[in-house]
Amino acid sequence: MKKLFIAALLFVGVASFAQDADQKPTRQQREKLTPEQRNEKHLQKLTTDLNLDTSQQAQVKQLLAERSAKADKLREERKDRKDSNVKLTAAEKEAFKKQMVAEKDANDAKMKAVLNTDQYKKWTSMQEENKDKTREKMKEYQKDKE
Repeated sequence: MKKLFIAALLFVGVASFAQDADQKPTRQQREKLTPEQRNEKHLQKLTTDLNLDTSQQAQVKQLLAERSAKADKLREERKDRKDSNVKLTAAEKEAFKKQMVAEKDANDAKMKAVLNTDQYKKWTSMQEENKDKTREKMKEYQKDKE
């Protein structure tokens, strides 16, 4: 009986460790990367996925830096508004959405100018996959929130 009890405890302990290993690190546990490190990591991924040559790498690096700077600026503005409890009006929200669509279209046009047709097709499909993954994560988040 004593051996059975010890075996059961051992099994439960091993099972609980196995579950911990499967989970992804939470947002706080992940390492914090600087904007330059994030851009470099993204550039390396794009280089391997799209087979970018050196001139394309330089152009894409510049585009990523510009986009990152704009995103940081918008993030700071949003944080400032949140800290001051200033809510956007419906017209301001609509203008912001239009601005974001215009930024995305401009970024797509710049990427299209840098990449060849096959690379651009692959890049757009990667964008769609990322968008789908984001939607799934948002659905999970909403479900967990309820």
